[in-house]
Amino acid sequence: MFNWKSSYDALHATFPGSRRTPLIGITGNFGEKGCELAEGYFESVLRAGATPVVLPPTTDADALTSALDRIDGLLLSGGADLNPLYVGEEPIPALGGINPRRDLCELLLVRLAYDRQLPILGICRGIQMLVAALDGSIWQDLGYASDHPGESGAPTSLLKHSQTLDRAVASHTVRTAEGSLLRQIMGGAETLFVNSFHHQAVREAGPHLRVSATAPDGVVEAVESSEHKSILGVQWHPECFCLAGDESMMPLFRWLKDEAANYRAAREVHNRVLSLDSHCDTPMFFDQDIHFNQRDPKILVDLHKMKEGGLDASIMVAYIPQGPLTAEGRTAAGEYAHSQLLRVEQLAAENSAAVAIARSPKELYCLKAEGKRAIMLGIENGYAIGRDLSLLHRFKQDHGIVYMTLCHNGNNDICGSAKPREGEQLQGVSDFGADVIRKMNELGIMVDLSHASELSFYDALDISDMPIVCSHSSSRALCDHPRNLTDDQLRALAAKGGVAQVTFYNGFLRSDGQASILDAVEHLNHMVKVMGIEHVGIGTDFDGDGGVPGLASASELINFTRRLLRERYSEDDLRLIWGGNFLRVMQQVQDAAN
Repeated sequence: MFNWKSSYDALHATFPGSRRTPLIGITGNFGEKGCELAEGYFESVLRAGATPVVLPPTTDADALTSALDRIDGLLLSGGADLNPLYVGEEPIPALGGINPRRDLCELLLVRLAYDRQLPILGICRGIQMLVAALDGSIWQDLGYASDHPGESGAPTSLLKHSQTLDRAVASHTVRTAEGSLLRQIMGGAETLFVNSFHHQAVREAGPHLRVSATAPDGVVEAVESSEHKSILGVQWHPECFCLAGDESMMPLFRWLKDEAANYRAAREVHNRVLSLDSHCDTPMFFDQDIHFNQRDPKILVDLHKMKEGGLDASIMVAYIPQGPLTAEGRTAAGEYAHSQLLRVEQLAAENSAAVAIARSPKELYCLKAEGKRAIMLGIENGYAIGRDLSLLHRFKQDHGIVYMTLCHNGNNDICGSAKPREGEQLQGVSDFGADVIRKMNELGIMVDLSHASELSFYDALDISDMPIVCSHSSSRALCDHPRNLTDDQLRALAAKGGVAQVTFYNGFLRSDGQASILDAVEHLNHMVKVMGIEHVGIGTDFDGDGGVPGLASASELINFTRRLLRERYSEDDLRLIWGGNFLRVMQQVQDAAN
């Protein structure tokens, strides 16, 4: 089996300075002479300022994973037709030569690279592999498609897409989509002059990509990520122009180099900085045959996704829906909270080689040094303690909870909610709630005001001797939702040394339409401007309906760091945002109790 690590180490022994530039893996062709690569691909990468390395086709998942862990970007090169059997179709007579060994490798490679958020550029066959791997579809032959105009998206009057001209000469034009990444990369050009050597083509871009250029006959000529990721595919061969000295297509390779450099920088930050997500609801799913040590599609946070996204630690909460304020309801809530916390502890014990429960910031840093992921425990909704203060001691002593939100949706015995139920009044902290806050200070449990009403918020700030956190709340100035914090609340929280954690819940990021990673960055920027860099952080609300395009699971959190690096946040800033601020409050609260 090809040894990726030995090859990588040998590269750096030969070129010791090569790691100063991003490393771009290029898929090699596989033919009668073995693994081959046309000169234009690696020359274009070199001229863009990156270091190319050839990836031979293999279906060994461990080898592919090892390769992807070492490169900073991926270039999918051109080649033979895709075997239709691998995408659930039977071959038509016009199908050309196929390379099944390469197909299997690249379908897996693209999916793994997508999960790791690697920048990807696909060329000719490469765009088709991108689409096929990411749930789109392709035409096996454009001539067949043109002869079947009744089929969805079939072109009716074809241009010649397999030129006999020299490969460095343009043979037709394409139109870039308005507002597309491609148009931006190409300096705002609406029309591009391209070459053409293909008879297969993109049919439907699929759920993760969108069309960003078409030929005059309607044939798809480029696709890009619909999720604000660094993914781009073109149907033409830009490397042929570059090799001939024509600079018109070099922006594509410079884009890949720049994205790879940004990706590498983000990975290096995550290697050095402890990253903490202050709120996820994943324990709600732990009774549903969850495989936390695998990439489980039923949950947004598992060990694989944490590694892919560079997430070191997550505060997993026992979420308690608000029920009746009766003795029976309160008892049931406490028992349910206890059972959920036990379930998380059991899961951690079953995967002890890779993850452990942490009760303090010191334990978090120790686990990162050991190469393990960490879970901290919290309670969402003080309904879990009913009217029994002794339960706070039990949850702290038995489970090491680090915070408790005073309420959820609906008022409880402790305080009023930002979203009271029908018939309930807006209210603040009750006399019992004041006792709860003081007891939390005494035990070293952080007071969490996410979900609390504005009245409860200011009451709690006055009552607590310790700084307060909002583990998953965004800015009301940008999205007018009662769960979000006004600028006055943000300033008051900061004045008391507290922290507010931007959340990725769609309805808390935008009042209308679909939010995305761009909105999450805007909320963070605003909160930093209002509060200062020392008072913000990240609480995703994953598995509690949190997650937006670009930040859809723990695997995509590296994208947030990449965006913040582009926004000129320093590594010290990122250390604070990714948990430093939240852990400062946690340490202060725990030290006061001790």
